[in-house]
Amino acid sequence: MSSTKRPPAILGPKPNRKACGVDVMDAIYGRRAVRAYDDWKLDVRTIEQLIDAAIHAPSARNEQPWSFAVVQDKALLRRLSERSKALWRERVLPGTPTDEPRAWFESPAHDVFHGASTLIVICARPSAWPANEDCCLAAQNLMLAAHGLGLATCPIGLVRAALNEPEFRRELGLPDDHAAVFAVVVGYPREAPEPPPRRPACILSWR
Repeated sequence: MSSTKRPPAILGPKPNRKACGVDVMDAIYGRRAVRAYDDWKLDVRTIEQLIDAAIHAPSARNEQPWSFAVVQDKALLRRLSERSKALWRERVLPGTPTDEPRAWFESPAHDVFHGASTLIVICARPSAWPANEDCCLAAQNLMLAAHGLGLATCPIGLVRAALNEPEFRRELGLPDDHAAVFAVVVGYPREAPEPPPRRPACILSWR
């Protein structure tokens, strides 16, 4: 782990957390994108465990081009949510096929982070090989590890544009040559979504 100063673990782990086990296939089939969270702040040790799982992902030439920003400040999360909604409203024209969630993004009550108290941003540093794919591999490790600890996650692609704006880059300490690639919230779920239907695999060739 880096030497970045971390906040003290004031709250500690939530009591009676139930882990689902460590079977890889169970984690793959059981993980869900959860969009309702308890307002309970994750402790430092748990976040470090998740990031440690993330950095054990494969990377091209073992360059490990990832770095991380952790956001738990409620005011900052609120500003990121509002800015993300504003950017979406600017990009999407009313009445177009992608305009369906406009009512959500116009509502001050809608939180793009679904009430989660922790946002982990995976950033790419310059690399001889394209780094975005490696950061996404790290994100999958993180989400599977969270599921194994009895936590829930949800990728928040909507926030990427805001994260890469100068104001938020400065606030999060992102160097000029780093880019926010993958943002995911982590927390204690208030729902257990049913698995969405999956189409059969499209295998184009098998020679």
